[in-house]
Amino acid sequence: MLLPKKEVAGCVLEKIMASSSYSNSPCAACKFLRRKCMPDCIFSPYFPPEEPQKFANVHKIFGASNVSKLLNEVQPHQREDAVNSLAYEAEARIKDPVYGCVGAISVLQRQVIRLQKELDATNADLIRYTCNEMPTTQDGRRIIGEGGGGGGSSLGQSPGYYYPSPWNNDPLGDGYHRGDNI
Repeated sequence: MLLPKKEVAGCVLEKIMASSSYSNSPCAACKFLRRKCMPDCIFSPYFPPEEPQKFANVHKIFGASNVSKLLNEVQPHQREDAVNSLAYEAEARIKDPVYGCVGAISVLQRQVIRLQKELDATNADLIRYTCNEMPTTQDGRRIIGEGGGGGGSSLGQSPGYYYPSPWNNDPLGDGYHRGDNI
């Protein structure tokens, strides 16, 4: 909406009133608290009139007085981050009154653990599938643990595979030959 042109000291000024950039409406905090929004309002830069629920949630959990005190104590360059943190915590507290954002963090941590287990299981499956390319002994038995990966039962052994070990003294792996009887 264009307003009439005004001349000030020989300059022509046009005032353009956009929907949200220029308005005389109070910030969401002052509107919620039903008070006049002053030009030096501590809330107006962080609670625009387009986001009334943001302040309503923060006010419900922390109270306007506490938020005002906090914003006055915080450095101006840190206020936006402080308000965003308060708004996030307030929304989380409304959704989960007992745990708040800690509950959301716990859910995400459990999800990461579950996905890590799923990834580990998938990697184990990949190793099992690549076992077809494992090296074998002279009599055709597969050697697990050298270059081909692993896998198998809970004891680390799989039926039909030869697992060479330093303590079995069975160089052929057939259960009959000992190191001294070849």
